[in-house]
Amino acid sequence: MQHVIALDISKGKSHFVIYNRYKRCEFEGEIHHTRADFERLQSRIEELSSLDGEQPEIVFEATGVYSKPIEKFLCDYGYTYYRMNPLEANLQMATMRRHKTDINDAHELAKSHFKMEREKTYTQDEYYEQMRAITRYYDETAEEMTYLRSRMHAILQLSFPELERLITPKSALFLNFVQLYPHPALLLAHSKTVIKNNLKRNTQKNLSAERAEKKAIVLLEAAQHSYPAIESSDIRCEQVRDYARRIADLKDKKEQLIRQMAELSMKRKEFKILRSIPGIGDATACRLIGELGDIRRFKNSKQINAYVGIDIMRYQSGNTHYQDRINKRGNKKLRKILFFMMKTMLMRKKVPNHLVDYYYKLKKQPQGKPHKVAIVACMNKFLKVAFHLITHGILYDYESALPAQKS
Repeated sequence: MQHVIALDISKGKSHFVIYNRYKRCEFEGEIHHTRADFERLQSRIEELSSLDGEQPEIVFEATGVYSKPIEKFLCDYGYTYYRMNPLEANLQMATMRRHKTDINDAHELAKSHFKMEREKTYTQDEYYEQMRAITRYYDETAEEMTYLRSRMHAILQLSFPELERLITPKSALFLNFVQLYPHPALLLAHSKTVIKNNLKRNTQKNLSAERAEKKAIVLLEAAQHSYPAIESSDIRCEQVRDYARRIADLKDKKEQLIRQMAELSMKRKEFKILRSIPGIGDATACRLIGELGDIRRFKNSKQINAYVGIDIMRYQSGNTHYQDRINKRGNKKLRKILFFMMKTMLMRKKVPNHLVDYYYKLKKQPQGKPHKVAIVACMNKFLKVAFHLITHGILYDYESALPAQKS
């Protein structure tokens, strides 16, 4: 390498240094993340490229959203770069004594680049960036729904506690019914016929008149026996209506996001491959792609395990030997998706699936594995299978998987 450009990125600006092949600093300065400053940086990179006959190596430490403008600039101009994981960068730049300043970090990053064998950052297609953004939006929506459900539950225990027992709390009917009748007094103010019609109108299922009438009678009886802790005029009745309305909107948004991801992925080979595995639907396949990104950027399944955080961490010193456990340094959102994916597969055990077979094989060993240990082992096996199928463009087939299961 002829020149190295190292950047220490912070909010809205970056300190950068340029080192030559003799490991001497030729320039240090600062740029703001504006079009004008990026154009000046681009001119300097072009000057060095023209002088050396090759692009200078550009290295920086990832700083979340603050480093995204730098990455966007480098991708737009087609520059390769080295994006360092903060933990990795900290270990590589560790010294006995170190003065921690932004400009000093840039110098240390440049100096360490001459000593370390670093791999260029794999630039993913825009599709994967969009899938990651939509997946994270989906997760935030789900978290907000969980919070609002807990708040709604707390108020319903004061206003109409019997309602959660009589109607499934996560159903659309329940959310609509809470908006109409958050208090038993409001329910008792209407006739059985009115309530029956409201039940039929507010459910997505094909509810017969007879079943709707029976449900109306049960609800009216519950309202008559209920002894709420607050009055129907209490502001909390309006509050619980608002919660139910917002949860219903968020529920629609989640479904919309899944449809949007499925439409984006419909022609993608990895989506079709993941969907071919029993127990994986549109939502799980899309969220796996969103969190995994382009799986082809990994060299092997061990790298994927480390990315997910299910690689084994072992500690032994002298006579001290702790039990092996997973690292949990990776993508916790992806671990959660994989965990619940495996639970779904186990619930659908009648559908042939070698991952489910593997789970029960682990459980039946002379010393059967605990449930969570077996689940994590299946997650590990799934990642190996997914990596092989996607990199080779093969759809899942249970019969083909059986020989690998036995080995």
